[in-house]
Amino acid sequence: MSDHGHTPAEIAARIGTPPGRGVLRDAVYGAIDGTVTTFAIVAGVTGAGLSPYVIVVLGLANVLADGFSMAAANYSGVKAEHDNTLRIRKIEERHIRNYPDGERLEVREILSRKGLEGHVLDQATEAITRNQNNWIALMMEGEYGLGGIEPRPLRAAAVTFLSFLVAGMVPLLPFLIGGPNAFVISAWMTMATFFLIGALKSLWSLSAWWRSGLETSLIGGTAAAIAFGVGTMFHI
Repeated sequence: MSDHGHTPAEIAARIGTPPGRGVLRDAVYGAIDGTVTTFAIVAGVTGAGLSPYVIVVLGLANVLADGFSMAAANYSGVKAEHDNTLRIRKIEERHIRNYPDGERLEVREILSRKGLEGHVLDQATEAITRNQNNWIALMMEGEYGLGGIEPRPLRAAAVTFLSFLVAGMVPLLPFLIGGPNAFVISAWMTMATFFLIGALKSLWSLSAWWRSGLETSLIGGTAAAIAFGVGTMFHI
């Protein structure tokens, strides 16, 4: 993440409107899986000695069906996470309504574990429990480890599907265009895609771009090699 400003106005704007979880995980998840599964089909069918037409049909079916399946699964998972957050919030609302003294003690314990003590701890506890939204937000974080950013199931599903679709089409392009050595070209394009995904992923990590690229290439290449090996066992 790039450096940001630290004037009072910049701090208030940034803390008041956090960017959320973002789409990095969903994009990387969809792109890697789309490339791996599609090239696994290409490698397996080529290893079995079947025609390029079969490769294209099975590859397109995988990109569309498996991409949608992954998007639906990601939607369901993120939606379950969102529903669980709402459920826990309702529990805390009920506890604050029925057991306010006990909940205040929980707030005090959470704040004490953050380093507050004495009169400052008393004042902070009183200030937070004066506002129910702030009270619940602190309990969600301190008691359940849940942040204040709500998951977005539809966005997660859309990003997963689009990244799966774009990356998954790469291994099929040489076969759609036609020409000799389609499998060799597909393999090189696929490995380049793996490396590119890893290199881009390094923008959000501490790893060097080349190290992240090689790591992703190794993971994807291993999956492709396994598929090709299985395919050669059933060579026609």
